[in-house]
Amino acid sequence: VVLLLSLLGLAAAGKFLVVPADGSHWLSMREVVDVMRQKGHKVVVVAPEVTLHIKPSKNFVMKMYPVPYTQEELKRQFQAFFHFSFEQGYFLERFVKAYQGIKRITNFGVTSCGHLLQNKELIRYLEESKFDAILTDPVLLCGAILAKHLSLPSVYFLRGIPCGLDFQATQCPRPSSYVPRGFTQLTDHMTFLQRVKNLLHDIPDIFLCDFAFEPYSKLASEFLQQDMTVQDLLSQASVWLLRSDFVLEYPRPLMPNIIPIGGVNCAHKD
Repeated sequence: VVLLLSLLGLAAAGKFLVVPADGSHWLSMREVVDVMRQKGHKVVVVAPEVTLHIKPSKNFVMKMYPVPYTQEELKRQFQAFFHFSFEQGYFLERFVKAYQGIKRITNFGVTSCGHLLQNKELIRYLEESKFDAILTDPVLLCGAILAKHLSLPSVYFLRGIPCGLDFQATQCPRPSSYVPRGFTQLTDHMTFLQRVKNLLHDIPDIFLCDFAFEPYSKLASEFLQQDMTVQDLLSQASVWLLRSDFVLEYPRPLMPNIIPIGGVNCAHKD
């Protein structure tokens, strides 16, 4: 018993690899990373040299890799994508704009991930670092690919994944008669016609996800030297930290390894 208790002190702090997504996703994750450092954990953050918000900090070790685009190009595409989110219009018009915007953002993410996986020096460093676990945002699947390659337990930190891919990966029930889809402005109490409308919103999601996430499947298959689907990558998560709660969200089923942490979206101010 004394021996086990003495080992607890050694086990209290670990070494974590963090592969974030840029933008507002990182602003929320950074709060968690800062607390991890305060608890004594060693944190290594891997990010491209060109980012909007991911910057070096005394709270973690920063490992950066070159990418073939500029700060101005990245900022311009993010701004165009966010402007679309607040535009009004018919569903078909919004769908076409969403397709174009997601395609441009996806190209940046896939390009960045490809250059990370091709960086042999950085990959060798990650292989030799003996991390205990990886914290990543699965809206970009590069962290999931690294988790598979390094055989690390993975913690997903997310607000949600388009097209309900998080539901599929966790095998959560998602009945269209109960769980409202994005952009429908429906509630969990729907008439028959509203349920039909909710169901129809799943159809364009299939096409959006095919081009938005399938390039990661190709990257993973080539890098890992085995066939990998997007669902294979997402399903390997040990814990899902879901940045939502049932104050702003409608109730829905959750699996045991999904933990709602909605309050982490707001940084604590003294």
